[in-house]
Amino acid sequence: MTTERIDWISHPAGPLGGELTVPGDKSISHRAIMLAALAEGTSNIEGFLEGEDTRATARIFTDMGVRIEAPSASRRVVHGVGLHGLHAPRASLDCGNAGTGMRLLTGLLAGQAFDSTLSGDESLSKRPMRRVIEPLSAMGATIESGAGGLPPLHIRGGANLRGIDYELPVASAQVKSAILLAGLYASGETEVREAHPTRDYTERMLAAFGWPIAFEPGRARLSGGHRLRATEVVVPSDFSSAAFFLVAASIVPGSRLLLRAVGLNPRRTGLLQVLRLMGADIREHAAREQGGERVADLEVRHAPLHGIDVPVDFVPDMIDEFPALFVAASVAQGATRVSGAAELRVKESDRIAVMAQGLRRLGVAIDETPDGAAIHGGAVGGGDVDSGGDHRIAMGFAVAGLVARGAVRIADCANVATSFPGFTELANGCGFALTANAPSTT
Repeated sequence: MTTERIDWISHPAGPLGGELTVPGDKSISHRAIMLAALAEGTSNIEGFLEGEDTRATARIFTDMGVRIEAPSASRRVVHGVGLHGLHAPRASLDCGNAGTGMRLLTGLLAGQAFDSTLSGDESLSKRPMRRVIEPLSAMGATIESGAGGLPPLHIRGGANLRGIDYELPVASAQVKSAILLAGLYASGETEVREAHPTRDYTERMLAAFGWPIAFEPGRARLSGGHRLRATEVVVPSDFSSAAFFLVAASIVPGSRLLLRAVGLNPRRTGLLQVLRLMGADIREHAAREQGGERVADLEVRHAPLHGIDVPVDFVPDMIDEFPALFVAASVAQGATRVSGAAELRVKESDRIAVMAQGLRRLGVAIDETPDGAAIHGGAVGGGDVDSGGDHRIAMGFAVAGLVARGAVRIADCANVATSFPGFTELANGCGFALTANAPSTT
């Protein structure tokens, strides 16, 4: 397959300003499609993220016989087929770059009557799946993987799943969600416990679709044998996408941005707390509930940042925002130390290693550890960096370019479309100086 490669150049820029709305939350968009497909009746989804990852999830359900309409951008109408109404797909189900999609689908497909295969792109094919295979196998699923527990995953249909009481060895909302989705099809009760509470999107959405579920931070419990009922879903703006603008406006002198209707799930906003500890000026306005999730407008103004030791309790609640944090730490006064973040080693890339390598190329002093890093703040220089094909790292270095002493050239940015379509246009609209080119195809 021929894939267009896209590189960016981020230039130093003046104050950022304006009001903007970032795309819908990716995690919620995935879950909305899945539960709407399994519900009885027709569900409307507003604010759906038009990214490659979430579209891949929608295509997968289309391939299994679910009719999904897109009457306008960011809207989906899903004609649910019920818990047992999916059809066997004719071919492998391609998750693209979506680790969330693959892990959640593994739990959901473990309860189906038919065999299925989940595959993904080159990046996803390197991401570990054993952490989800093991608990699902304990529930009675039969799942075969590639060497080392890597995709593709072959899921045997017709399993008699049974509920389990499972304590997560590593904090992961994706693994928790896979177990809960399998629990919909299991006999008895399924309970998941976590030492460090993770985001509860799946629990909230199951409740919104009418499934009896009990949950609190660190614990979720449900039983099989119920039904999902169609509902209306309003997807809030993605906090992970907003994070890059929160950092950008914090570090560029004279900036003020207002980000509309950002999702503030308490298990997602660790970065917000950490930035405030570093001295950021971020205020919440018009806090409200939208589709079962807390949202607010976030006003951010430039403020001098200082380095901190990041509280380890915040780490599970900001695992997707570390590229943005590393950039903030690079311009903060003093050192910022992160620990307890070994999960970053197995995201779309080894985010610790790739960020450290790129920041060093920009003249930033950074010391890696197995589960984190120490970033010594100061001036950021221009230079060439490689995103490693990781969308969040690409956007992080685009922010770094705003305050660099020269242009920052960022290689391999095509995957930004998986989570944030239209990033360059939105960024330039509020004051970035970001250009893109397509130097080659591979």
